[in-house]
Amino acid sequence: MSKNLMGFLGLGTRSLSFITPRLVIPPSIPFCRFLSDESAMVKAYGFPDVDFNGDSSVYSKDGSSYFFVPQIELDEHEEISILAVTLAWNDSLSYRFEQAISSYEKSVLQVSCHVCPNLEDHWFKHLKSSLAKLAVKEIHPIQMEHMEFATFSRRDHVDANELLLLQKSIQSSSQFHCKLSPEVVFSNNMLHQEAEVSNFLKDQANINAVWASAIIEECTRLGLTYFCVAPGSRSSHLAIAAANHPLTTCLACFDERSLAFHAIGYAKGSLKPAVIITSSGTAVSNLLPAVVEASEDFLPLLLLTADRPPELQGVGANQAINQINHFGSFVRFFFNLPPPTDDIPVRMVLTTVDSALHWATGSASGPVHLNCAFRDPLDGSPTNWSLNCLNGLDMWMSNAEPFTKYFQVQSLKSNGETTGQITEVLQVIKEAKKGLLLIGAIHTEDEIWASLLLAKELMWPVVADVLSGVRLRKLSRPFLEKWTPVFIDHLDHALLSDSVRDLIEFDVVLQIGSRITSKRVSQVLEKCFPFAYILVDKHPCRHDPSHLVTHRVQSNIVQFADCVLKSLFPWGRSKLHGHLQALNGAIAREISFQLAAECSLTEPYVAHMLSKALTSKSALFIGNSMPIRDVDMYGCSSANYSHVVDMMLSAESPCQWIQVTGNRGASGIDGLLSTATGFAVGCKKRVVCVVGDISFLHDTNGLAILKQRISRKPMTVLVINNRGGGIFRLLPIAKRTEPSVLNQYFYTAHDISIKNLCVAHGVKYVHVGTKSELEETLLDPSVEEMDCIVEVESSIDANALVHSTLESFSRQAANNSLGIISASSLLHPTIDNALLFQVSGIQYSRYRVRLCDRPTIYSGESSQFHREGFILSLTLEDGSVGCGEVAPLDSSRENLMDVEGQLQLILHLMKGAKFSHMLPLLNGSFSSWIWSELGITASSIFPSVRCGLEMALLNAMAVRHDSGLLGILHCQKEENGSAQPHSVPICALLDSEGTPSEVAYVARKLVEEGFSAIKLKVARRVNSVQDALVLQEVRRVVGDQIELRADANCRWTFEEAITFGLLVKKCNLQYIEEPVQNKDDLIRFCEESGLPVALDETLDDIKECPLRMLAKYTHPGVVAVVIKPSVVGGFENAALIARWAHQHGKMAVISAAYESGLGLSAYILFASYLETENVKTFIKRKQGIAPVVAHGLGTYKWLDEDVMMNSLGISRSPYSGLIEGSVADASKNLKDVKINNDVIVRTSKGALVRRYELRVDVDGFSHYIKIHEVGQNVKGSVVLFLHGFLGTGEEWIPIMKGISGSARCISVDIPGHGSSRVQSHASETPTFSMEVIAEALYKLIEHMTPGKVTIVGYSMGGRIALYMALRFSNKIEGAVIVSGSPGIKDPVSRKVQRATDDSKARMMVEHGLEIFMENWYNKGLWKSLRSHPHFRKIVASRLMHDDVLSVAKVLSDLSTGRQPSLWEELADCDTNVSLVFGEKDVKFKKIVTRMYTEMSKSKKRENYIIEKVEIPEAGHAVHLENPLLLILALRKFLTRMRKNSAETELSQKPLLALKET
Repeated sequence: MSKNLMGFLGLGTRSLSFITPRLVIPPSIPFCRFLSDESAMVKAYGFPDVDFNGDSSVYSKDGSSYFFVPQIELDEHEEISILAVTLAWNDSLSYRFEQAISSYEKSVLQVSCHVCPNLEDHWFKHLKSSLAKLAVKEIHPIQMEHMEFATFSRRDHVDANELLLLQKSIQSSSQFHCKLSPEVVFSNNMLHQEAEVSNFLKDQANINAVWASAIIEECTRLGLTYFCVAPGSRSSHLAIAAANHPLTTCLACFDERSLAFHAIGYAKGSLKPAVIITSSGTAVSNLLPAVVEASEDFLPLLLLTADRPPELQGVGANQAINQINHFGSFVRFFFNLPPPTDDIPVRMVLTTVDSALHWATGSASGPVHLNCAFRDPLDGSPTNWSLNCLNGLDMWMSNAEPFTKYFQVQSLKSNGETTGQITEVLQVIKEAKKGLLLIGAIHTEDEIWASLLLAKELMWPVVADVLSGVRLRKLSRPFLEKWTPVFIDHLDHALLSDSVRDLIEFDVVLQIGSRITSKRVSQVLEKCFPFAYILVDKHPCRHDPSHLVTHRVQSNIVQFADCVLKSLFPWGRSKLHGHLQALNGAIAREISFQLAAECSLTEPYVAHMLSKALTSKSALFIGNSMPIRDVDMYGCSSANYSHVVDMMLSAESPCQWIQVTGNRGASGIDGLLSTATGFAVGCKKRVVCVVGDISFLHDTNGLAILKQRISRKPMTVLVINNRGGGIFRLLPIAKRTEPSVLNQYFYTAHDISIKNLCVAHGVKYVHVGTKSELEETLLDPSVEEMDCIVEVESSIDANALVHSTLESFSRQAANNSLGIISASSLLHPTIDNALLFQVSGIQYSRYRVRLCDRPTIYSGESSQFHREGFILSLTLEDGSVGCGEVAPLDSSRENLMDVEGQLQLILHLMKGAKFSHMLPLLNGSFSSWIWSELGITASSIFPSVRCGLEMALLNAMAVRHDSGLLGILHCQKEENGSAQPHSVPICALLDSEGTPSEVAYVARKLVEEGFSAIKLKVARRVNSVQDALVLQEVRRVVGDQIELRADANCRWTFEEAITFGLLVKKCNLQYIEEPVQNKDDLIRFCEESGLPVALDETLDDIKECPLRMLAKYTHPGVVAVVIKPSVVGGFENAALIARWAHQHGKMAVISAAYESGLGLSAYILFASYLETENVKTFIKRKQGIAPVVAHGLGTYKWLDEDVMMNSLGISRSPYSGLIEGSVADASKNLKDVKINNDVIVRTSKGALVRRYELRVDVDGFSHYIKIHEVGQNVKGSVVLFLHGFLGTGEEWIPIMKGISGSARCISVDIPGHGSSRVQSHASETPTFSMEVIAEALYKLIEHMTPGKVTIVGYSMGGRIALYMALRFSNKIEGAVIVSGSPGIKDPVSRKVQRATDDSKARMMVEHGLEIFMENWYNKGLWKSLRSHPHFRKIVASRLMHDDVLSVAKVLSDLSTGRQPSLWEELADCDTNVSLVFGEKDVKFKKIVTRMYTEMSKSKKRENYIIEKVEIPEAGHAVHLENPLLLILALRKFLTRMRKNSAETELSQKPLLALKET
């Protein structure tokens, strides 16, 4: 290849080349550029106006020249804009154009395989044919100068012979490098001039300067360009030489200790040594702490210490100490250079520097020490010296190479075979049954990738240390798609459980990288020993403090991983694998809850929040002591990008890893701030540093370095200030030592002002004291613009308590999870993965039960009252049946019709659904399952529907386990003091109608029945004074022993509530629920009235995560939360709220909303579960005995009949004499539900789908259209659904089922799609233009109904629907345009779009539908859809087309560049229109806004509905991403149209009557 140029390829700002040196091209043959077509995977953009002859583009030297591909970043109209591709080419080259294109394809594939290893080849197969041959401009004869080939992140992806030919030795100055991504770097050496012969040594004033300049020059040639200089006279020659060299960057500091730690940080960030220059004496000694750290952590460092000459040693000379071997065994190499003299060749100096660096960067890398003695003169005074000392340096001075280059012969076989000892290690790994992968402290990108690929290959549980870079990872789905490594991030907390420690057992542990932070992990490994313990690291030193290592592999981690990946391993997971995964998930959610529930700012929360705020563009430096332990335990990882294109658009790899480091060599707390600043310089990222206050004070001189801000991005330094060494409070010594001794000799308590220190150094300072302040500070963009010290206030005792609490609840979460796992394993020993249960059948029944009185929530007048709802019945594959009640409170939020619509969709989605045995943990497991399994957002389900669904699932699991609801919720053995209560006290409900004495009389009767608590409804009278009089009378009659509660239902103004509060202050109310209309006045009411308050309606607004909202109500005046599971969204949300209440010492009261006996039975058991959990909380917090709470289930007295035949089980207890709900009876009722069929109105197993075909004839063609129909004709309502491009009518079926109770729903396979087909009566090719398809659909509508229809269209179907609404309003009553547009108005844009769509259509025909779709769904438009858990399934459904040629024809004929632009017609619209778009669809949000503005100009607007609807949590594909909310929007639109139509008919009747007369 040295004689065969293959062209030059540029990828935007990221450059990649195949060019080899020195090929002369005849001047007469021009270069041409070829641009890839935008329809291909890689969008291309040309540069037709670039003058390659300009000074900035072409460089010439001795008749040869070369050019740079123009650099550009792309972002065009929210579409995909990957990178421009330019291929330089001319016809004189021996390689054909096709071969160059093939080479281009391979290189793109190589890059993509590096970035996302699981991509398939077919992604790039279509590239060749889609590259257009476009000669843009002639270019003068070009000779490409030297260029070096760089492999992908040091991993070879090319043929070995090609690689040998490409890797030519070249001169190495004038280098540049470009990044293909943050992780893939290409380095090129393109020289536009010869290296000048250097005469700088000959010009030096004296021999001291010669030697010093030679040392510095050689350092730069070795790649050492960062110098840390301490002031001093003896080192002046070195300092001046470093400062004056054009390639160096120098930083100076008066404190050698801080300076040396800064150099360590630079080595950590850049992975190459910094050079430290100091004077003699104690200046050298001050380097020792950093030298020790560098030695222990294998960090390369070059120490250039000045010294007195031999004649001044040992004679009492000033600043003269013995510096020979000053650092002993902590340096890898020491050499004592003699004082400079021209008697010694300068070559000796150069080879010494080269040797030192070889030792510094060898396998056992570390610090090296050159002691440099200097005699006078110490300045630039000229003295005579002989040039003979420069003999032999001619070649060295004529190039930029180091004098001595060290080479290492690779012993690996070219065929990749493994030999000898490594084969034994691979066999141990291969035979493992219970393997564990430990990822220790590793720092390079290659090591990160190697560890991740190793994890995917082995499929062992992975424990990643915080310093590994992957502990705070963000993994994308493409990386996880086929095989998912299971990261056990919280094994440390899981091991707090004795049961978990007993469970853990490994037969092979593979550790890559050194050191594990977690002590508990190390201890459990010791406990499990003996087993095979393999430790892999590149250094030869011993890192085995527990003496467990049985196989020590000294190897580069990448090379070791390569060996493993080349071996074939049997794929499989042990039971332990699944158990650890379940445990980890449970503990992660528990930690997240505890941190969120705690209202104060804690140190663990700082670690948790910090990890969330970091991105791959930032890096983290963690201080020792508590910070590193907290981040290791409480830092969080997450899934990030859902698709490879999202990764490419963001220039990110499928695994974002956060570069994390710390000083863990000797783990001292000195020099941390200085190290962090050096790290920032080296890694070239924005660094966030977290240190404790003692660490910060230990290195305040680091502020002087921070202030200089040399060659780095701004830093944020978080100082956790607990006024001392807080870690000692968590150690055993704290329990056995007097507080005064601890405070003085261990905590070293202080009152130093960190703010004043920052002011003194001129560094920005911010103080944070709350969680919100911390979040604002970390996420504030201005913080990234300058260095900032952020002080986080804490206290030693509070921190110890928080850690103790977190550990206690983590232990409980581990035990709970293990209880479920154990129970499942005993019942189903053959099942060991998470998806245990499968739904085989589901149905719902609508009920209507009679009430004996008017409910307190009902304000109408009637002689009879009823409660209506649904019973959801769910059957598992083994025949186990669970029932749940869906009982909506008829309101603006929910009504029976809308709820039934959701139930129809739920029935559709639940068939065959699988769910985990971990659902009863109620810790986010339900929400996660709803999204991952059903593909809908949990927040989009009506609260009552979710409550019924959870109830049915839990009851089905209980039956399957031969247990009860309470049994599977507890999932553990009973503990002392936490026995499950056998009954639940019931609070009576009392309406306040009547006179005070009448109400008091009813209250007395309730007390006589056995109620110990009564809730009185208030705020139903003329004023609050009358309510107060009633309450006073009730209290007088029932006495002080009865708990009295009041409920105002947010009906009072603040003034009315205060009046009531002052009048009943002596009535000893347990609490009053929601006394004020404005929720912001609630705390104010508590403080001014002195009355305790409970939350009720406030909880109704809770979405997916209520803890942030609840944080506002930690005030001690708020004493209770009243939780209606059917209103807050089920048992999981209810349990979350109750746990929050218990954490803050508040009552959690379960309240019914007039459910039937089925729901009440479940609530009794749920209330019992919460009481048991509260007892545990009290025990853990050492708060004494938990109070008994009466729950609001007194609505049972309103039931005149019931859904269940069984007795409810609420009665007067023979033991306590009080009205209580029996746990045993409730459990029995739910195990064997007997439905009272007399109250069942109807039962549905889901709406049926009718499928058939209809023929319509248009313009000589017969269209056979596939029809999907759901529902009956309701009041003449017919809704026609049109899918988008590549879709079929099938995708609308879930939506149609959801509104089938309101209309006859019909979806079609649009001509050219799905199973629809077209037949020609001649030999003509069918046309699928807008006019033809609209005509076909119009005839179809006429065939199906004589009346009008409502047409719903998505995307392409939306364009058709809009066209028909404007052109065929005689048959279209309304149109719902979902993510649709009126087309393109601009003629030039129309022309471009036509060409684009024609090109895409050709690509579909040439390469097939599957490859086309991979490209199609890479668009930015689908970013939100790509994050959907069922994305792959959705895409697969798009392949169901009988005729791909017709689909391609539709793409071309229905192009927005061909269809008529409808913008001008919008103002004349005379049809009801709803414009629907997704919240995340920025492009169509703008289009809809413009459409709405135009349509609002219509003169007929008063007679028709024009609305725009935003669907939350959805992107472009609204109907797929959030179907429930789209159903709701459609139902509301249909209802509005009917109402509008009815009102119009009513208003026209008098006119008709008048005309008749």
